[in-house]
Amino acid sequence: VQLQASGGGLVQSGGSLRLSCAASGFSLDYYAVGWFRQAPGKEREGVSCITGRNGVTSYTDFAKDRFTISRGNAENTVYLQMNSLRPEDTAVYYCAAVAATMFCVPDPSVYDYWGQGTQVTVSS
Repeated sequence: VQLQASGGGLVQSGGSLRLSCAASGFSLDYYAVGWFRQAPGKEREGVSCITGRNGVTSYTDFAKDRFTISRGNAENTVYLQMNSLRPEDTAVYYCAAVAATMFCVPDPSVYDYWGQGTQVTVSS
């Protein structure tokens, strides 16, 4: 069971990035996938999550109007489209998975499998 996060980088304020979380060794049909972030000196916080087959989503307040989570079923991948990025969005972004198909919460404590992080840096 592996998750591979990618797509981070350096972007100017107001720009966009799309993060990818590719799963191998298991099918995301039966798992909820969440995106989380951790800025230096801060605790890891939830961003968004999406369930298995029915694709129900949940967002933390700061992400609701700017970020969109989606699934690429054929690719066994979950994406996080981030628009209107701000310097305060700078963090290492992680994806994680937990067995769940009906609903999800972007709470890092409930997720079992974690990918490595990808750095997102937003310059002002």
